[in-house]
Amino acid sequence: MVEPEPVGRQPGLREVLLVATAVVAVVLALDLATGLLPAGLEEIVVRTPLAIGVLIVGTGWLLWRIARRHPPAT
Repeated sequence: MVEPEPVGRQPGLREVLLVATAVVAVVLALDLATGLLPAGLEEIVVRTPLAIGVLIVGTGWLLWRIARRHPPAT
């Protein structure tokens, strides 16, 4: 049986930490931005499932991009 060749390099600890740091920075920036919104808009963001909708759409888009990725030419 022939073993398949790896398609790409696995991310290392450095890459994982960079992505995790970027995600935390974005969440903190969004929290700060939400605090700066006028009272009416802040109520919409805080009291409605807007964040959940954004997360669902973003996750769907990301999964679609991963599924449509073509393997590199050899």
